[in-house]
Amino acid sequence: MNASQGLVDRYGRRAIDLRVSLTDRCNLRCSYCMPPEGLPWLPNSQVLTDDEVIRLIGIAVTRLGVEEIRFTGGEPLLRPGLSKIVAAAATLHPRPKLSLTTNGIGLDRLAAGLREAGLDRVNVSLDTLIPERFEQIAHRRRLPDVLAGLARSAEVGFAPVKINTVLLRDVNDDEAPALLRFALENGYELRFIEQMPLDAQHGWRRDNMITAEEILASLTAEFDLSPDPADRAGAPAETWLVNGGPVKVGVIGSVTRPFCGDCDRTRLTADGQVRNCLFATGETDLRDLLRGEAEDELIAQRWREAMWGKLPGHGIDNPAFLQPSRPMSAIGG
Repeated sequence: MNASQGLVDRYGRRAIDLRVSLTDRCNLRCSYCMPPEGLPWLPNSQVLTDDEVIRLIGIAVTRLGVEEIRFTGGEPLLRPGLSKIVAAAATLHPRPKLSLTTNGIGLDRLAAGLREAGLDRVNVSLDTLIPERFEQIAHRRRLPDVLAGLARSAEVGFAPVKINTVLLRDVNDDEAPALLRFALENGYELRFIEQMPLDAQHGWRRDNMITAEEILASLTAEFDLSPDPADRAGAPAETWLVNGGPVKVGVIGSVTRPFCGDCDRTRLTADGQVRNCLFATGETDLRDLLRGEAEDELIAQRWREAMWGKLPGHGIDNPAFLQPSRPMSAIGG
C-alpha cells in the first residue's frame, strides 16, 4: 500500500469521490428506504459535530486526494450546520467539487444560501409527478415542496439540476416517459436508479425490481436514445442522448449493470464511520480517533487502510450476499 497515492485499494481503484452523510434523519418515509413509522435515530452524542465533519473533509481533500464531495443523509437539509460545512469545504485547496443529494423539501428556502456558501450542484429525488402516488411512496403529502425546490435550484444557478428516480413495480413503473418529458421541459437531467437492497425492512427482492433494461425499453418506446459518446469514467450512470442531444438521461444499474470495477467512492457516515463500499458489512471508526485527539496523519492512515481492504465487487449476485445491517438512510447515498 503506497500512502502517497491517496485512497487506493488492492485492485488499483482510487477513491476520489467522498459521500458525506450529515444525518440519518429524514422527513419522508419512502417505502424503499424505511418503514412508515420511521427508525430509531442516532443519539446526538454519536453524530459528528460540524467541526469534526469539516476536519475529516479537510483530511480527505488535502491528504488523501479526494476531488469531489457529495453531502447526503438521511436528509442533509435537516442538518442545521449544512451551510457552514459547505462553506468550509469550498475554502479547501485544491477546491473539491461540492454537490448535495436531497429529497427537495425546504430546498426552495435554502437553495440561494447554499449556492452562496459554495455548493456547485444538487440532485433531487423525485419518483412520481402524481400527488397520490407520492403520498403512497413517501407517506407524506409533499410533492409541491419538491417541485418548488427543483424550480428554485435552477433559478439560483445550480447547473445541471439533476433528478434521481426509483421506479417501483406496480406503483410508478409506468411514469418513466412522463418524468423524462418533465425533465426536458424544465431543463433538468434525469437519472433512473435501480432499487437496491438497502431498505430497513429487508424486503428487497431482485425479481420485483425494475431493471435498467426495463427502464430503457419504456423510454425508447417514446424517445430516440443514442449512447452517450462521452467517457463515463467512474460515473455510476450510463447515459444516453435524448432525440439526438444535447440533453441526456441516465440509468444507474447498480444491480444488473454493476460498475464496481470503476468505483471511485468512499463514504463517511453521520457517526464518523468510513465505509469502502455502499454494501460493505464492516466499517472503520474515525470518530473515536477524532475525539481521542489523534493527529491528522493517523486518521488519514486509518482511512487508507480501510480502502485497501475494499472487495472487488458488491456481490449482490452471489447467493451468499448479505444485505448491510444499516439501511441507506443511515449509510448515506
